[in-house]
Amino acid sequence: METVLPPGQRYVRGFIIYAALGLPEVDIESYRLRVTGSVDKELEFSYEALLNNPVKTTYRSDFHCVTKWSVRDVLWEGIPVRWFAEQAGVKNGAAWVFFRCLDGYMAPVPIEDALSEKAIVVLKMNGEPLKLENGYPCRAFIPHLYGWKSAKHLCEIEFSDTYMDGFWEAYGYHERGNVWEEERFKQGFSRHVRRNPLVTHK
Repeated sequence: METVLPPGQRYVRGFIIYAALGLPEVDIESYRLRVTGSVDKELEFSYEALLNNPVKTTYRSDFHCVTKWSVRDVLWEGIPVRWFAEQAGVKNGAAWVFFRCLDGYMAPVPIEDALSEKAIVVLKMNGEPLKLENGYPCRAFIPHLYGWKSAKHLCEIEFSDTYMDGFWEAYGYHERGNVWEEERFKQGFSRHVRRNPLVTHK
C-alpha cells in the first residue's frame, strides 16, 4: 500500500537538523520535566523516572517539517502527553499547551492536539535514546502537526487558558500547524475556541 504524503511534502533520507537557538548543555542528573500552569497539582519527573515509567506507547509514523521535507516510517517511543495531564489534573479552562525547552524555545499547541491519542513525550527514536540533535533528553511529538510543534529538549509542559506566540509563531508561523490542512502560516485561525478533551462538553 502506497504511503499518502500530506500536501506539499516530499520524502528525504534522514532528518535535517535545525537548532535555531543552538544545542543546549544537558545535566541529566539535575534535569527535570515539569508539568505546570492551569493544573490542580504541579509535577516534575527526573529522566530516570521517565525512562522507568510503565505507561509508554510505541508506534511508527512519518515526521513532517514545515519546510516541505518528510522522514518516512520513524519508530517513536514515549509517554502520552494525556497521561501527564491526567496526573496533574488539568483545569477546565485550559485551552493551550506550551512545550518549553532547555534552550528557551517554546511551541504552543491547541489542547485537543496536545492531548490527542498519539501525542507523546518521546524518549526513544528507532529503538535508541534520543541524540542531542534530535531532542535529548526528551521531546514532544504529534504526528499530524508540523515538526516545529514537536519541541526538542523538552523541560516543561505548561497548560494555559490563553494563547501566546512561541518562537516560530512570532515570525508568522501558524498557531496550530496541521500538516493535512497545510497550516504553515497564520491565516486568521481562531485563538479562542479550544476544547479540553479531558472535560465532558454538553
